[in-house]
Amino acid sequence: MSPTEFPHNNDNTVRLSKRLAEQLQCSRSEAELYIEAGAVQVDGQTVEQAGARVGPAQVLTVTAGAKPEPVPPVTLLLHKPAGYSVQAGGPRSALDLLVPERWNQGDTPAPIRLLHKHFQHLECLEPLPVPASGLTVFTQDRRVARKLTEDVLYLEQECIAQVQGQLDAEGLERLCNGTAIPGKRLPRTKVSWQSDHHLRFALKGIYPEEIEAMCAGVGLKLLGLKRLRMGRISMAKLAEGQWRYAMPWERF
Repeated sequence: MSPTEFPHNNDNTVRLSKRLAEQLQCSRSEAELYIEAGAVQVDGQTVEQAGARVGPAQVLTVTAGAKPEPVPPVTLLLHKPAGYSVQAGGPRSALDLLVPERWNQGDTPAPIRLLHKHFQHLECLEPLPVPASGLTVFTQDRRVARKLTEDVLYLEQECIAQVQGQLDAEGLERLCNGTAIPGKRLPRTKVSWQSDHHLRFALKGIYPEEIEAMCAGVGLKLLGLKRLRMGRISMAKLAEGQWRYAMPWERF
């Protein structure tokens, strides 16, 4: 019988964290750390919710070698599809894509164990416009948040823009030298043709949402935008709608 099968008002059940604290002779907060780390099994089944209800006949075990330590913060990298917002609660929220079924584990030599705790209190840094797709960063790590907030103007972002229209050499130079938007001076940008209808932008000090105005300023219509890279981290082999963990050795 699973702990969730017990009603909350059943006098014979108690919170998992309380029962574990009594069993291990530790504090309630330490018991919660064991549980959040996925180190506690109830009748052989891992339970990560400290508030789950357990009955007196159920058997609690703790993974050998586990310690009551906080779960390290993680950073999740999502290939956001076009049309998705990074806000919670909407009909097409990118947060709804951060589920185990969409996890791309890749071939990393140091896989991270997926925990319920990893999907709590996530902050989206440098969000893309709703019509755009590509690399989107969600993090719990204050160091990553600080990096992507304080140093964002110095961080190169690589984007591919699908465009419609004609662009001559002068227009391409205006995109590169920061004069594409009338009345506004932008930093120099690396812009080159990737194919007949796709331009590659390597931006510093310019937000991806400004690409549409840059294109319009030289007579192009932006049809689609995809971010491939932020700093040294790219989407790599992420298919649209998939996500992965940023590895401990990766740096923006």
